[in-house]
Amino acid sequence: MNFKSLIFLWLVSFCKLNAQSTIKSPDGKLIVSVSVSNGVPQYSATYNDKMFIEKSPLGLKTNAGDFSTGLTLEKNGNQNTIDESYQLRNIKKSNVHYTANETVFPFTKDGRSALDIIFRVSNNNFAFKYKVYPQKETLSCVVQEEASGFLLPKGTTTFLCPQSNPMTGFARTGPSYETSYTLDDAVGKNGWGNGYTFPCLFKVNNNGWVLISETGVDSGYCASRLIGNENGLYTIGFPMPGENNGNGTAAPGIPLEGETPWRTITIGETLAPIVETTIPFDLVKPKYEAYKEYQYTKGTWSWIIKMDNNTTFPVQKQYIDFSAAMGYETILIDALWDTQIGRDKIAELAEYGSKKGVGLYLWYNSNGYWNDAPQGPKGLMDNTAMRRREMAWMKSIGIKGIKVDFFGGDKQVTMKLYEDILTDANDFGIMVIFHGCTLPRGWERMYPNYASSEAVLASENLHFGQQSCDNEAVNAATHTFIRNAVGSMDYGGSALNQFYNSDNIPNKGSKRKTSDVFALATSVLFQSGVQHFALAPNNLHDAPDWAIKFMKEVPTVWDEVRFLEGYPGKYAILGRRKGTKWYIAGINAQNQVLKTKIKLEMLAPGTEVNYYGDDDQLKGKVSLLKINKSKEVEIKIPHNGGMLITN
Repeated sequence: MNFKSLIFLWLVSFCKLNAQSTIKSPDGKLIVSVSVSNGVPQYSATYNDKMFIEKSPLGLKTNAGDFSTGLTLEKNGNQNTIDESYQLRNIKKSNVHYTANETVFPFTKDGRSALDIIFRVSNNNFAFKYKVYPQKETLSCVVQEEASGFLLPKGTTTFLCPQSNPMTGFARTGPSYETSYTLDDAVGKNGWGNGYTFPCLFKVNNNGWVLISETGVDSGYCASRLIGNENGLYTIGFPMPGENNGNGTAAPGIPLEGETPWRTITIGETLAPIVETTIPFDLVKPKYEAYKEYQYTKGTWSWIIKMDNNTTFPVQKQYIDFSAAMGYETILIDALWDTQIGRDKIAELAEYGSKKGVGLYLWYNSNGYWNDAPQGPKGLMDNTAMRRREMAWMKSIGIKGIKVDFFGGDKQVTMKLYEDILTDANDFGIMVIFHGCTLPRGWERMYPNYASSEAVLASENLHFGQQSCDNEAVNAATHTFIRNAVGSMDYGGSALNQFYNSDNIPNKGSKRKTSDVFALATSVLFQSGVQHFALAPNNLHDAPDWAIKFMKEVPTVWDEVRFLEGYPGKYAILGRRKGTKWYIAGINAQNQVLKTKIKLEMLAPGTEVNYYGDDDQLKGKVSLLKINKSKEVEIKIPHNGGMLITN
């Protein structure tokens, strides 16, 4: 072989080792570059020529081969244009038009197909996943480690929820995504040593924002978290071995050919793309046909105010009457109904509720070998035969849905349990809420009978401790931009009691620090297709008439969402539309009064609107306001207060 031939082969080899390609969003503003450097695949992302994700690693390590190094990028594979319209009845917006550009990057190792890295880039969003190929006679593998990383530019600050230790918290039920966020913190940390739960929000200097999460997680993989490293690099972490009482593998197994879930990244110069993104749902498909057309409803639940001792027949009957008076369609009967009410009386309550147009949701312990929670019913949701027998009984008496609690892990075996509960429940026409659980990852579209998930430091903590009440506004102004941005959030809030006790008795139990207008505003800010509000029967006579009227009318599903203003942990103002009616909601967690002007482009000049506002003493009132030609409205919200505008 002559010298020129050697040079030619060297150049070909070098180009393969150091190849680079780019994928652009349909509007051309978001550009993702994929490259290989000395056999290591990596990517980066810019928006409007500003760097948001610096060169970050890609790849997988499996027991069938290490596909993170020694790779060669072959000629680009398929390039596709995605143009899809679909309906999304239960989250964000009802009709979605999704357009994106997709490129499949095929990699080989030692001359054999190793894996494809598939990138999809839409306006303000991109995502990637892996497809792994058979290796010789190996037709399955364990993914031991995912090399995927996210390198944020220097100076980035973080808004993250630390992952708790396994088998901690109440009855050793953690982790359950119920820790407090750290706000505007520096990169280079790793939470409490275990990384961070999805979703993860970053402020990239003055350039804008990045939200990182994942979607499409089902029984075929585990759920993941982000591990913090030095210098702003975050990498994918699998579940901790101790989760679920040490049962089940931390590393997922896949068939070959096999695929991983999508890693999703949303980028915006403002928080609007973060709040309004539909990327968790754009990338997935329904996994089965809906048994029926499920209804997304409002309801009440006694437990948040009255606790365990009041899961009794008389109290639940009272709450059926209360839901009926509010025009709500359901009540949630929480833990211990099996022993404190009994099955025959539950059937009687279901019949009584049916006559009043109020259906029942029943609470269940997830059970099994992974928690010490004593509340029943137990031993019914983790066993297929018993679960289906229970669901057949529920169907026979007209139960609308279930709330299943205390999962405590993200392993693949736990993801299978979530999916098994959902698929079995669909066979009997039953909707499902999860509590003490993982983040939903595209489940609103994947599972037609999925209702909502907690996966947040939710309303029960307001009952349990004054500190949570003191921090309620800060947390609410955080969840709007992070947790609720990627999935339904069953918070169970909007309490109108001043005190968290059975009869709203002053100075008994924790005291709510936020206003009534704040409570109403969170019913708009917090989205869950099914809402069980923390209202109480006494509110029919001790809450302002305008507050009760609003809570009777507020929807739980929406046609559109728009970010208007805000900053995580400080304040939030956004709008949601149902039909032709807009609900503009705002809250303020800052110690000073929030004074700002917002432009309501969605409302025509001359439109007369209802304005719900607070005075300096957090006393609310409703007044009429006419939208001017500039469509600007002056907003004034005191600390712990709220604001609402409805047309």
